[in-house]
Amino acid sequence: MDLYKVILVDDEEEVREAIRKRINWEEIGFTVAGTAENGEDAIELAESCEPDVVMTDIQMPFMDGLTLLRKLKEKFPDIRSVIFSGYDDFEYAKEAIRLETEEYILKPVDAEELKAIFVRIKDRLDEQLEQRRNVEQLSKYYEDSRPMIKEQLIIGLLEGRELQFDLERYQKDFDLRIESAFYCAGAFRITPIEGGKEILDKNLMAVSLKQIVEERFKDVLPIEALVYLDTVCVLARLKSTADKTIFVDEMDRICKVAHRSLGANVSAGIGRTYGNAESIHTSFLEAKDAFHHRIFVGENQAICISDVEPSYPIEDYVSEKQIRHIMRQVKVGTKESLEAEIRGFIDKLKRSNINLNQLQIFYAEFMVELLRLSRGHDLSIADLGLGNINTNEELAGFSSMDAFADRLIELTSILWEKISNVRLDTTKKLAQDAKQYIADHYNESTLSVDEICSHLGVGASYFSAVFKKETGVSFVTYLTQVRMNEAQRLLDTTDEKSYIIAGMVGYEEPNYFSYVFKKHFGISPSKYRQ
Repeated sequence: MDLYKVILVDDEEEVREAIRKRINWEEIGFTVAGTAENGEDAIELAESCEPDVVMTDIQMPFMDGLTLLRKLKEKFPDIRSVIFSGYDDFEYAKEAIRLETEEYILKPVDAEELKAIFVRIKDRLDEQLEQRRNVEQLSKYYEDSRPMIKEQLIIGLLEGRELQFDLERYQKDFDLRIESAFYCAGAFRITPIEGGKEILDKNLMAVSLKQIVEERFKDVLPIEALVYLDTVCVLARLKSTADKTIFVDEMDRICKVAHRSLGANVSAGIGRTYGNAESIHTSFLEAKDAFHHRIFVGENQAICISDVEPSYPIEDYVSEKQIRHIMRQVKVGTKESLEAEIRGFIDKLKRSNINLNQLQIFYAEFMVELLRLSRGHDLSIADLGLGNINTNEELAGFSSMDAFADRLIELTSILWEKISNVRLDTTKKLAQDAKQYIADHYNESTLSVDEICSHLGVGASYFSAVFKKETGVSFVTYLTQVRMNEAQRLLDTTDEKSYIIAGMVGYEEPNYFSYVFKKHFGISPSKYRQ
């Protein structure tokens, strides 16, 4: 059984050790994860070990127990607390209640009383843990979430996001029926009638139209309908390509029904039919394109892309999608994953019916994306050797598709190397700029991670990770080192009093400065000067 973690906070070491030793913590389900002699140290300790319970004295230097609990509650809302004090003060007790403290006990602490308190706390922690694991609650949450999960899945398919799951397994796990022999996407758009008076606002119209779609298709075809931004999307699951006619006819009828009932123009675009889920995005793009042809054919009807645009090869979409995959590997992948992506794509092309003209288009588009990515990282095209490439001439010179793959790997690897170096240089510069800012502002008591991140224009989590990676220490540790080194220099070279030097290196509280100095150098400032 996992033990709950508790930290003990008191400025008297003998008190901390007495509490630690007088109770068999493991016997009652706890382990003492650490001790601290003041609130500042306690916060640092809590961030590293994430305790379940904090037991603290109220009266301590630098940061009292109530302030400590307020700060810990902000960072760890579920943390439980026990306060012990030498003062029987109603105001303290009232504030402790406001902070949802488990117990407020007076010194000296009685071991049996404390043991009973922690037994009660363990029962509450166990109950909380049990609630979180409660199968019935989880099942209800799961059932309530299924419609949303299904809608997110449909949106992902329509948007063409790379699915991070196996579709068949996903359907089985969540009891979602998405798989089909064929798919066809449709998109409705609602536009106000010029000079007319709208019955509902546009958002309510979209919801109403979705209901109409679901009602009309209920006994006709299996479809999924959802409101997505300003569009009512429809994904039809067809048993055969012949069902496409049924889908189109019903979509057309819905346009006319909705036009009358909503008092607005309602048109629909319909994409081509495809035999795999990966192409749903393609059909959706075609549906949106078809909708725009209403300018030529009129409102309040369904418009098929195949009626208004000539057919073009699926490979065009495949290449665009594949280029995005390759460029993603250039930006964030490894050399190995980049090469595997390219070779896997070329193997797919070998088994396809792609012709030379399509391959030329692909290579030209590939180079455009490579150049765009280079410019986005402020890299010189000349330095990358991408300046004067004639893609058609190069293709004519390749003896095999494997040779073509080698060339793609060569070009992308050069850019991958440069981007990796830029990323490395960026983190080094960030750390250098941070150290310079610390050097310029260490004497300000308000200097914090938030302030330096605001100055550098980066997030706190990213900054902390980069700074520690580049310097080997945390921001707080580095700032303390700078302040202590400057304090040492001032003690060596000036006659200023310790409390003056404390302010000169960023400490408002002289006693806390002395405490940090002694902790850093093993000797107090006054003894150091002697």
